[in-house]
Amino acid sequence: MKRWDRRPFEIRNLFNPAFCGLILFRALQGYAEEDARGMPFSLSLLVLPLCLHKDSRVVIAGSPRSYLLKTTEKNQQVMVGFADRVTQMLPYAFEGFGLLMERGCLAVADNGRIQTVPDKVRKTINGTDETVSCQKVARIVGREFARIADRVTVYTTFGIRP
Repeated sequence: MKRWDRRPFEIRNLFNPAFCGLILFRALQGYAEEDARGMPFSLSLLVLPLCLHKDSRVVIAGSPRSYLLKTTEKNQQVMVGFADRVTQMLPYAFEGFGLLMERGCLAVADNGRIQTVPDKVRKTINGTDETVSCQKVARIVGREFARIADRVTVYTTFGIRP
């Protein structure tokens, strides 16, 4: 990982830790709506590649009431290159988590699941159309991960070996 001041301008803007952390936080909130125990860490690593990739985000946002597994089955293009995107996004996810932990926005339960701390991040979603879309899709993804309730199923659906 390059030092912050040595990263290209575009990378610093799109993948800055505050924005990535916010996306992760929204997904964790969505997960908590269905399962208060919190999201498993392994699932949280799939959030950024789904929410920041425009084609994936458009597909998920286009069918918010449909099940994620069914949406993925009907739109196989979501899975193209997904494993590589996950690998490339890991450093940015770790930076986002680091910032959230440093600010006291997350808690790790005894069972290792990640939970949000209430009243640490604004509930209102605002920003540009793109950032609002990322946040809304993150909530959908989190909620759907909780509904599936099986990490192996999620990983297998997206073509990643658990």
